[in-house]
Formats: sequence, structure tokens, C-alpha cells
Amino acid sequence: MLGLPPSHNPDELWKQVRHEYEERYHVLWLDPLGFNNTFAMAVRRTDADRYHLGTLSDATRSGLRWTLGLGYEFQQRPDGLPNLLQTYQLPLAGAPKVMDLGLLYRALDQDMVNMVAGNATDGLLLALDVAVLDDDRHIFPPYHAAFLVRGEPLLKEALQQLSGTLSDETMRRLNHEVIRQHGQVQEVATIFLRESGLDP
Repeated sequence: MLGLPPSHNPDELWKQVRHEYEERYHVLWLDPLGFNNTFAMAVRRTDADRYHLGTLSDATRSGLRWTLGLGYEFQQRPDGLPNLLQTYQLPLAGAPKVMDLGLLYRALDQDMVNMVAGNATDGLLLALDVAVLDDDRHIFPPYHAAFLVRGEPLLKEALQQLSGTLSDETMRRLNHEVIRQHGQVQEVATIFLRESGLDP
């Protein structure tokens, strides 16, 4: 949106984005909520255990050929698939399979692919027996969530209470709970706020 080159330093990126939004749009970015919903390359845990896979570099050296499952956005973004293949040189068993994001983990579970490009807070990372491989060369950009507000000091004060309260693990758990509750987002959020001592 800003037309600026991406930064891989989350603190510098947030400061830059906050400054530019205030200057250009008179919109304030509040402090980040605490989770980084960046790309997450996941494999079946059985494969991770059998081939000692903890990082993407391990996947490159494993001797396996990878069948990737990914969404259209990851395929198209320069910081997605092109970046992954250029940096890690993953040996592929064929062209990546592009599919709806909701089908990725099912494809992994059913052995249609052996690695998927998901997101760090996907609830299905808890529902299925998968392992996320560490991006040990730090190629994926940070995606730290934050609220944007314009004016309304009471709204700013209320939303700021959530800053720093939602870790990657917490968001993964909440997203998993939404799946278990068949999409009852409001109910899951209300329970979280109560448990966190915040007024829903």
C-alpha cells in the first residue's frame, strides 16, 4: 500500500509503517497485538521425525523431493514462493499444487502433498499432527497485526488494551477453537476477553 521496499526487521517496519500512515492518511497504528502471522511451511510430523527436519535448510538437505501445496497469493508474491525457491533451493517433485487455503492441510493429511505454505496462526496447526519448519534464513517478512484508528480517543484506549496480549500460540489456539465451535467467533473472543481480565 505504501509502495516501499519490505523490511525484515519487525520493529523498524512497524515504526516506518506507523510514521507513513500518520503522515499520509492521518491514521494511527496502535502497538502490535503480539502475534506474527507470517508464512509457515508445514510438513507431517512423521516426516519431520523420520528425516530430522526442524528447519527449511534441513528440508533442502534431507534428500526428499517436495510436493508443495500453496495458496494463490503465496504463489504470486515475490516474498512467497519465488523467494522460498531462490533462497532454499528446495528440490521439487513437480510443479507446486495451488489450491484454496482451506484445503491445504487436508491435502497434507491425505498425502497429496508433503509440504504446505500456511500461516503461523492457522488453527489447523493444532488440529493435525504437523510440524512447522523454522525459516532459518529469515526470508519471510513479519506480519505483525495491529489496530488502526482515526480520532476517537475512547476507541483507541479500549483497543490498546489488547496490544501485546495475543502471542502466535494464543492466536493459533483461538483459531482452532473457532473451528471446533463451527465459526462462533464472537463467543470465542468473548471468552478470551473474560479470561484475560478485559471487559468484553
